[in-house]
Amino acid sequence: MTRLAGASTEEASQRSLIVLGSTGSVGCNTLDVARRHADQYSVVGLSARSNVDRLLEQIRLFRPEFAAVENVEAGANLEQVLTSEGLSGTKVLTGANAATTLLEELKADVVMAAIVGSAGLHSAFRAVELGLTVLIANKEPLVMAGHLFKQAAKQSGAMLLPVDSEHNAVFQCVAGANAVDQSVSKIVLTASGGPFFRAAKLPSWASLAGITPEQAVAHPNWNMGAKISVDSATMMNKGLELIEACNLFDLPVDKVEILLHPQSVVHAMVHFVDGSSIAQMGLPDMRVPIAHAMAWPHRFESGVSNISLAEVGQLTFREPDYQCMPCLRLARDVAKEQSPVLATKLNAANEVAVEAFLAGKLPFVKIPEVIAKVLDDGNGNRADDMETLIGIDYEARRQASQLV
Repeated sequence: MTRLAGASTEEASQRSLIVLGSTGSVGCNTLDVARRHADQYSVVGLSARSNVDRLLEQIRLFRPEFAAVENVEAGANLEQVLTSEGLSGTKVLTGANAATTLLEELKADVVMAAIVGSAGLHSAFRAVELGLTVLIANKEPLVMAGHLFKQAAKQSGAMLLPVDSEHNAVFQCVAGANAVDQSVSKIVLTASGGPFFRAAKLPSWASLAGITPEQAVAHPNWNMGAKISVDSATMMNKGLELIEACNLFDLPVDKVEILLHPQSVVHAMVHFVDGSSIAQMGLPDMRVPIAHAMAWPHRFESGVSNISLAEVGQLTFREPDYQCMPCLRLARDVAKEQSPVLATKLNAANEVAVEAFLAGKLPFVKIPEVIAKVLDDGNGNRADDMETLIGIDYEARRQASQLV
């Protein structure tokens, strides 16, 4: 990707930081890292959908110039509280375009794009258009519109740094090369297997028919939000990461391998043409890739200790069974097509199906059925502008909702 890792920059003085999706898991972890390095980062902007209680706590701590709240009523309530507490120095922006307005008002040095789902597409893209350094934590923008992000980054000079743990691991393994070049024969993304695909004998998909939302979100290794946790349980999270990796590193799907690795110690591995392989390891804590991206091309402390392999004792790896993992199979098939249209439909249908499952309206095992039916009505056409993709996303959500 354009300027995925450009030339080493000068030693940075304090840089201004915007966190989009600051009240989510990645957003909170980003602010934890920023707090540890207040000499290097000044938090100037925060955005949330509606969780103003947590946002208020963050404003009290960081005193940003702007806070963006998508929910208008929640934003109005926040503004009243800030005024009553004498914190009116933080200006509140509200509405569907609040996050993009925040970016335009501040034009900060670094933006953490951590709004979950396709909701983060507009703001992440606007940050790239503005030529900023964008830390990409939400995979959906690169899944849906990787080609458009590349074009925009090339035109604006924006730098994109991956934060998703597996893609950040690949980035570390290739030592910040501008792209994965001819010296790389394959990259490997690891998957924990979530709560259901960790045992030596994998369960059939049909055997998971009675899975409840509480069981699906109980990830054994990572502390994540409900949607991403369900995606990990269905293995769709790894499928989306597969598409993201193909877009991010300009690789065909046959050069991206997935291995089940229940310990979540090795986050990715890169095989080189000379027979060498380099793996990135660390405790399953998002502050590690966040701190790497924030400090790049240097490193600083993240709040996470180094891993002890003696304590881990054993690392195991095996190939996934795509018959047991229909969501992963669907995503791999879409990755082969290299179609933004199909990737957008896949992502949209999955978001609707997961939301329905969490609300008790759809059985766990029906999630891939909804996605497959939406994909059957798709095509491999290329979408050359964001408006087209947004229209496709809307139509796919409508179809998925009817199916639910």
